[in-house]
Order: sequence, then C-alpha cells, then structure tokens
Amino acid sequence: MNIPEELKYTKDHEWIRLEGDVATVGITDFAQEELGDIVYVETETEGATLNAEEVFGTVEAVKTVSDLFMPISGEVIEFNANLENKPELVNIDPYGEGWMIKLKISDMSQVDDLLDAVAYKQLH
Repeated sequence: MNIPEELKYTKDHEWIRLEGDVATVGITDFAQEELGDIVYVETETEGATLNAEEVFGTVEAVKTVSDLFMPISGEVIEFNANLENKPELVNIDPYGEGWMIKLKISDMSQVDDLLDAVAYKQLH
C-alpha cells in the first residue's frame, strides 16, 4: 500500500497536500482499493465553504457509494474536472491525477489534527 510521507491523512482515508493556504484533497490508495473500480465522482460543493468532516461529495464504485469528507475547514475552490470523464484516475493515480478538490484553508491550526504517514499506517 502506497502512503506518501509528505502528505497528511484523515481517519476517513482522505489525503491532503498543503501548498501554503491551499490544500489538494483526494482519497488514499487504501480507500480506492477498498472501493474497487470507481465509476463516478460527484462534487457539487465548488464555491462552498465547509467545515471539517462535512461531506464535500461522493465517489461511486461498481458496488457501493461513499461520502467524501472535508479533512479541514475551507472553501472548495476547484474540482478535478478530469474525473468527470475519467473517474478511473482515482484508481490509477490516487495521489496524482486522481485528486478530487482543492480548497482554501480557513483555519490552519486544523492541520495539526491530521495524521502523518506513520499514524495513518497504524490504522490498518
């Protein structure tokens, strides 16, 4: 299982890459394996400001639909439009081209509540 060291993680299997006060968010390698073949990613929250742990979208796999949770509070500023036609990017490259949203962080102190790679590995 691939768990990049430079990322932060949630117990809900989202990852977060920080670039100043903008964060890129996706689901982990573990999550995409558990879901199986992803056929649809829906995010209708672009432009919305959401709190940590609020649902920002859903991911649909062949056998299930899962909610996607905000890792930290912020405004959803971008959705990965490539996922509209190629949702399988989440399976192929969950930490790269399979990213889901970018958000402008509203409370940087929440970053301290996220898991590092070592703590995330201990969940499994």
